[in-house]
Amino acid sequence: MSEFDDIINLPHPVSMNHPQMSMYNRAAQFAPFAALTGHSDAIADTAKKNEESFEDKSDSDDFNYNWNAPDDDF
Repeated sequence: MSEFDDIINLPHPVSMNHPQMSMYNRAAQFAPFAALTGHSDAIADTAKKNEESFEDKSDSDDFNYNWNAPDDDF
């Protein structure tokens, strides 16, 4: 015998005070949403600034293209 046997077959309660929510509105409660509004825009702005900064540095003569190459000053 389960602890819910006394209530498992009872009818679903229907409020007399509140109208039933439409299926559309109920589904909207569970739809995905942007928790961090503007977050993707901030990431895109940062990426653009970094790309511009990288382009500026790559134009200079002292930019090292071989990041993994060992130094020649042994």
